[in-house]
Amino acid sequence: MKISNVFIKRRQQLLQQIGNKGVAIVFATKQPRYHRETVYPYRQDRDFYYLTGYPESNAIAVFIPNRSDGEYILFNLEKNPEEEIWTGVRVGQLGACKDYGADQAFPVNMANDMVPELIKNRERIYFNIGDHEDHEQIMYWLQQIAGKERAGVNLPNDFINVGIMTHEMRLRKDDEEITLLRKAAEISAVAHVHVMEICKPGMMEYELEAEILHEYIRNGSRMPAFPPIVAGGANSCTLHYTQNDAELKSGELVLVDAGVDSEYYCGDITRTFPINGHFTAEQKAVYQAVLDTQLAVIEHVRPGVPWIELHRISERVITEKLVALRLLKGEVNELLEKQAFKPFYMHYIGHWLGLDAHDVGRYKIDDEWRLLEPGMVLTVEPGIYISSNITTVEQKWRNIGVRIEDDVLVTENGYEILTSGVPKTIDEIEKIMI
Repeated sequence: MKISNVFIKRRQQLLQQIGNKGVAIVFATKQPRYHRETVYPYRQDRDFYYLTGYPESNAIAVFIPNRSDGEYILFNLEKNPEEEIWTGVRVGQLGACKDYGADQAFPVNMANDMVPELIKNRERIYFNIGDHEDHEQIMYWLQQIAGKERAGVNLPNDFINVGIMTHEMRLRKDDEEITLLRKAAEISAVAHVHVMEICKPGMMEYELEAEILHEYIRNGSRMPAFPPIVAGGANSCTLHYTQNDAELKSGELVLVDAGVDSEYYCGDITRTFPINGHFTAEQKAVYQAVLDTQLAVIEHVRPGVPWIELHRISERVITEKLVALRLLKGEVNELLEKQAFKPFYMHYIGHWLGLDAHDVGRYKIDDEWRLLEPGMVLTVEPGIYISSNITTVEQKWRNIGVRIEDDVLVTENGYEILTSGVPKTIDEIEKIMI
């Protein structure tokens, strides 16, 4: 994606927050290597991409408010015809300005000489605190400035995590981002429907994984948002199971948690369905309990609702359902107080979604839970997991794990389910699997 008003607007927002006496430095992700001469598919640092749209590694973006020669300086790889024969065309400095909106662009090997001059006499420096390599590079530049006080050169006094600003910006999606999230949701949905249609006893978990990845690529997206989870039988009770190497057996459920990375934006869907196409009585009861919980939570998604309220609703409904199924015994309020549901439901109701599957943005601010706002996108994914370790239940219930997950946009008046294209009622699932 080349220069667009969206990236310009984001940079302007950042510059306003930095203030006249600050400077922000954001680094591109380095290219990871599989071995000496082979690299992994490249994924740009999400904050870097959000602000620049720039796709290459070995780049540094510097943002300086009200600088007369330009507020956005990009250090990137030079054009190199010999290298480009092997690895493809580079953007170069002219392309960085023309196609990606940099005010100035310089070869990245000039950064060590130029950045200290750009950051001297600034009071505040914003960067990705917590990233060891970023920290080491910033410290190196500061050392070049240190000791020059007699010449009137001062070091920044404050070191601030740039994510305080960028992560808040990323939490509220603009119209272009919502369009891209819809596309990611649609491609993810196509893959989920496909594996429901072809699933048969005797297949291996990795065969469904292969079909999911094939559907992503067939629809124009080569990257998964995360390694697909295909968990049959007892494996469905392992939350982040990724071995995907077991046989899918008749009479058991398979839990599929998968989503695509499409143009940097992520889908994230979970569906659980019977491998042979028909739920047993116990599977049906647990599945309906989870579905009822998810529907109850989604109905409460709207602006002004605290995020934690969604989770509290899920805890209550799941506890009520577990009591109704006689998997828990006691009075609901007392069971909630004791968190008796925890062996069956041990995770939160969901997470933010965007450039990352588990996207950035705080859930609590100044000890208060965040209120939902229009433009936020979150997953709603309750589950019940009855592992073989729970010996207080009858054998017929054990090794049933169910999670149902959808991607939900907070709108001005309520919500929009972005992933509604995947069946999730019992009748819909059994019908599609015939």
